Amino acid sequence: MTADQPTILATSGGYVRPERGDLAFAGLVHHAVDLSGTSSRPTICQLGTAMGDPRPFNAAFSEAGAVAGYEITHLNLFPMPSVEDLEAHLLARDVVWVNGGSVANLLAVWRVHGLDAIFRRVWEAGVVLAGVSAGSICWYRGGTTDSFGPELQAVDNGLALLPFDNGVHYDSEARRRPTVHRMVADGTLGETHCTDDGVALVYRGTELVEAVTEVDGKSAYIVTKGADGRVVETPLDTRRLPR
Repeated sequence: MTADQPTILATSGGYVRPERGDLAFAGLVHHAVDLSGTSSRPTICQLGTAMGDPRPFNAAFSEAGAVAGYEITHLNLFPMPSVEDLEAHLLARDVVWVNGGSVANLLAVWRVHGLDAIFRRVWEAGVVLAGVSAGSICWYRGGTTDSFGPELQAVDNGLALLPFDNGVHYDSEARRRPTVHRMVADGTLGETHCTDDGVALVYRGTELVEAVTEVDGKSAYIVTKGADGRVVETPLDTRRLPR
């Protein structure tokens, strides 16, 4: 089953470390499934392109999916695509979840394989597009990234399904907030939607409809430049997801 309109969940979270095993799904992954509206066993395709498709992470993600009762597949692009028809595979899922890493490398590899155009059609078909960090920035025009080195820089060639820029890990990495403010002030970034760790933004079409969190006390923000040239940071009401 697919969502009744194009849906994106852009996050700075989704995982916890369980008592047993390496990885468990936190509230944001479950919320992505809820947004799909599926009433049967949920299906998620995970893409680890931003980290070079690490098979150990695939295994951990699959184990977490089994515990949650989800059917998990992985679309690997290294050393070659793991399925013959990328679009058909993605269209058959309820949720696409993109893991973190280098958003610059992710975007380059996706374009080589035509996934920039494919993802627009998958989004329009109602498959929920979701992800964490690089897997959040990719859906926007761009944002701040450490893809090029330790000093944060701008990436400006995102898929632009959402007509905004994105700031991730807004509260946990000291350079993120001031870099977003500086880049909005100098025009490198436009209106920028930012998430603390554990927080996600929900979009229906291109409209931001809600901020949600899996961690108490966390929030999301919209950063813009006012008419006087000053940067304005507006906190968003952020709903705590069920534990």
